[in-house]
Amino acid sequence: MRLEDNSRSSEEEYEETMIDNISSQIQVTTAAANADSPKASKDKAWQKAMEIEMDMIEKNETWELVDRPSDKPVIGVKWVYKTKLNLDGSIQKHKARLVVKGYAQKPGINFNETFALVARLDTIRTFIALAAQNG
Repeated sequence: MRLEDNSRSSEEEYEETMIDNISSQIQVTTAAANADSPKASKDKAWQKAMEIEMDMIEKNETWELVDRPSDKPVIGVKWVYKTKLNLDGSIQKHKARLVVKGYAQKPGINFNETFALVARLDTIRTFIALAAQNG
């Protein structure tokens, strides 16, 4: 009994896989480069993503516009763009987020405390279980 030599089909399969991987990497790199460019805000897809983000900020009442106290500096914001991809590497959607430039804050000027209480997941589960048990 003779085993057939499958090395050629394996090589072809390897080549095809490598080409697919390289193609996906090029798409990801191109999408990331486009998202970081200043032109992104002028692109229709990114404009739509920014509109969706602003609508969600307003809907969720994330922040409100107030008058700035004359003795307080303004902390700026910036747009962060991300391209979400399908498994095949094609673009699923464009995601834009409006974020505060937290790195521009100065201790004692923009904030005094940095503590934020965070509950552990197992603590929350225990609390919910006790609440359900005790009605």
